[in-house]
Amino acid sequence: MVTPSPQPPTEPTATHGHNGHEHGSPGHSAGHSPGQSDGHADLHVDLPSPAQSERLSDGHSGGHTGGPGGGHSGGNSSGHSHGHSHSHGPAAPVSKHLRKVIAAVLIPFAAAVFIGMAVLWPGGAPAHERSGVGFDRQTQQGVVTSLEQVDCKSVNAAQVPTTAAPSTPGGRQAQAEQTGECKKATVEVASGPEKGRTFVEIVQPGAPRQLEDGQEVVVAYAPDAPRDLQYSVIDVNRKLPMALLAGIFAVAVVVVGRMRGLFALIALVVSFGVLTLFILPAILQGSNPLVVAVIGASAIMLIALYMCHGLTARTSVAVLGTLVSLLLIGLLGSGFIDWAFLSGNTDDNTGLIHGLYPDIDMSGLLLAGVIIGSLGVLDDVTVTQTSAVWELRQADPSMGPRALYRAAIRIGRDHIASVVNTLVLAYAGAALPLLLLFSIANSSMGSVANSELVAEEIVRTLVGSIGLVASVPVTTALAALVVSADRPGSPASVPTGVPTGVPTGVPTAGPVRGRGRRRKR
Repeated sequence: MVTPSPQPPTEPTATHGHNGHEHGSPGHSAGHSPGQSDGHADLHVDLPSPAQSERLSDGHSGGHTGGPGGGHSGGNSSGHSHGHSHSHGPAAPVSKHLRKVIAAVLIPFAAAVFIGMAVLWPGGAPAHERSGVGFDRQTQQGVVTSLEQVDCKSVNAAQVPTTAAPSTPGGRQAQAEQTGECKKATVEVASGPEKGRTFVEIVQPGAPRQLEDGQEVVVAYAPDAPRDLQYSVIDVNRKLPMALLAGIFAVAVVVVGRMRGLFALIALVVSFGVLTLFILPAILQGSNPLVVAVIGASAIMLIALYMCHGLTARTSVAVLGTLVSLLLIGLLGSGFIDWAFLSGNTDDNTGLIHGLYPDIDMSGLLLAGVIIGSLGVLDDVTVTQTSAVWELRQADPSMGPRALYRAAIRIGRDHIASVVNTLVLAYAGAALPLLLLFSIANSSMGSVANSELVAEEIVRTLVGSIGLVASVPVTTALAALVVSADRPGSPASVPTGVPTGVPTGVPTAGPVRGRGRRRKR
């Protein structure tokens, strides 16, 4: 803040309107004889007090002071020095030229992604004859209309006596089926061409799924079976609790995130649409799973990031960081999946897929899953790191790229520690039943890690974590270079109203020549 010297002015203070701002200009100092005009005025530079800072924060503060080059024959010197304090939102810190450079990189990439989607667009999953095995069965909705307790022997549900000892789990279950009470459920088909038809389902006492009267269920239909055995209950209907939970999630996101949360939900729906309408059918049509996954993941990344965070240079840097990290994950995943001889065909579901569509590259499908699974976490890290660099630059515009990188990477290290732990625990939680089986068998850690089921999860976790760790320095470096690329005096890098060439937050050390123009060096 620039203030005149404490001695009383010799001329009355005048106020002038200039460019829509009101300025006080106690700058006419008469301290020279009429023929002497050196154009200087005595000024004191004082830091604003807290009260003055609060008064200045309302929008504008300006003052005209005598400055060099403004001397007149009467001793009047009238230069201008402007100091403005504005309350603005985050301004775009990069110049138009840099935005063009970023666009020159991303626009061809985005065009290639959407052209690839158009070329590989499957137009729906290919038709096939249902095998009647696993998920490949015809299903209808049903409801339990009545339920009664019956003796297992009376409904021929008792199994052949086992030779297992009663102390073993198999022996105890067989004994319960011989002497226990079964449930006889009458189920009505609630959808399909045979809606209203009823059938009987016997529930044994040791069955993991127990039915209740009035419960909605999912029934499987086997047209080639005898009529009395064509329908059977395979699951319960969970649509209502799942829909309610999804509604609570959506409301929570919108209430907390407001418009940003709404756009995040829209992006989630679009991402799910790309997955179900493009990625899955294209793989089933025989396209290379890796190519499909890269194109689909890139499309999801572009749509989700720009929709949630806006079409800005900050988002573009996050996109670039995510793209580099996905490329690293693809290269590492491809190399280690081949080196470890992972087939991708390790359970009943993948075996069924391979049986129905033998042309699908199962190891490529595994790699595609690694890429898509890593994308969500990568988005989080790259956006966070880019925002950190931007906010650090906004707080201290004098920071160079090295200082920005060092400050932001400290934030990134904390993020890495928490997110990597999240990835490992997420995969461990998904494979918990399998790990329990290995624990029951008293298998060594080496044997467990060597099995293909666990090796797949290890490769998936470690490859994704390496890409995640690499995304932090890569994105931070890109963001620091982009945000610092402009000269300190460029209009794009200096907040509005700050004298060009003077860092924000630093008081003016002397009179500044011109009206907001950068001082010549």
